[in-house]
Amino acid sequence: MSFTLARFILTSGISTQAGSTARNHGSLLLTPRARKFTTTAIPLAQKSSEELLVVVGGGAAGVFGAIRAKTLAPNLKVVVIEKGKPLSKILAEHYPRGHKELRGSFFYTHGPMDTMSWFSDHGVKLKIEDDGRVFPVSNSSSSIIDCLMSEATRLGVSLQTGKAVTTASATSGGKFLIKIEKRTINYVEYVEADYLLIASGSSQQGYSLAAQLGHAIVDPVPSLFTFKIEDSQLAELSGVTFPKVKAKLKLDNVQSNIPQLTQVGPMLVTHWGFSGPVVLRLSAWGARNLFSSGYKGMLVVDFTPDLHIEDVKSILNKHKHQFVKQKAVNSCPSEFGLVKRFWKYILDRESLSEDLLWASVSNNSLISVASLLKHCTFKVTGKGQFKDEFVTAGGVPLSEIVLNTMESKIHSHLYFAGEVLNVDGVTGGFNFQNAWSGGYIAGTSIGKLAINAYLQEGVL
Repeated sequence: MSFTLARFILTSGISTQAGSTARNHGSLLLTPRARKFTTTAIPLAQKSSEELLVVVGGGAAGVFGAIRAKTLAPNLKVVVIEKGKPLSKILAEHYPRGHKELRGSFFYTHGPMDTMSWFSDHGVKLKIEDDGRVFPVSNSSSSIIDCLMSEATRLGVSLQTGKAVTTASATSGGKFLIKIEKRTINYVEYVEADYLLIASGSSQQGYSLAAQLGHAIVDPVPSLFTFKIEDSQLAELSGVTFPKVKAKLKLDNVQSNIPQLTQVGPMLVTHWGFSGPVVLRLSAWGARNLFSSGYKGMLVVDFTPDLHIEDVKSILNKHKHQFVKQKAVNSCPSEFGLVKRFWKYILDRESLSEDLLWASVSNNSLISVASLLKHCTFKVTGKGQFKDEFVTAGGVPLSEIVLNTMESKIHSHLYFAGEVLNVDGVTGGFNFQNAWSGGYIAGTSIGKLAINAYLQEGVL
């Protein structure tokens, strides 16, 4: 996808660029060249009764907010500034940061079902997984991206890519003076916006702009990442999955019992340790404590969470007497639901020989194996490799935001949505719902203000 970025010279309502003409819609200029999004230049000197919304960030929250504002206020000029590729990073108890606040007006105003209805109404068929996650029936994120792109184009939302908003300040007239730069060339532009929506994700850009406008920033730390485990034998099991385990994260710097640091669900062995929903939830709830501990701790896993330890012992004892002539390594009790490779790993950790027959397994060994299945410890030595975390904990404190409008308590007409706020979910899907809800609420608030302003000025 390519975007043509250009400056235009205004002459009596007609803009020209190298001899070509373009229609002038306020300060949003459409060139004859076809494209998915219009690109814009917004000269400060232009006088117009139309108001301008600048959205910093072309992710889920930013684009959804832009669409909502433009839907409510068609004459509002809406420009999304995105330094990279738009939409490239493509429900309240599930939020380690912000769960108390989100129980109120936030999800009541626009919750998961509202988001599902919106996409369904716009032609995207959805499905709900057993764990509550929602995906397009196509199993492709392009279905969501194409839907948003199409709706933004239809409404006339304009997108400028390859640019970054580097500074923002409030003017005496209640507007925002914004500096836009394109770093690949010597390009600087100043824009005066009536509304500013910062939805730049967890990038430093959004935190910097928020701080410039007087907001505090909760230092961001990684969230939603996999665990690196110190165990050479475990690495040989990469790809092994467990449908259901109970995992508890123990950290030296956490003395009190935190219920959320024990999670139940699927887990996956990777080349470097563990991943899967259980690990991601633990990383989210323990994000700050893990950060302060240097990402070192102990993971205690129960591989038979639905069985009491006495039941595990009984199953092992029964299996021993039923398969006396079979090698233990080749015969794992089916009640445990373990693959052969992992069963061998368990026996190896108990130093039981591969040639050992069930008849020769001592009662003490049975007890040890049962204990290991219920309380298997792993040393956590760091976050997963390859910078695989994709969410941060931290950002603008929710105490500085009016959640039923997403407006700043410091500046009128300044809004925030998405990961720039100190909200993060326990899976990527929950973070998307934060983006959808926040963007929708902010866009609604801006759209209503803009339409009221037009009515008061007699524009409509």
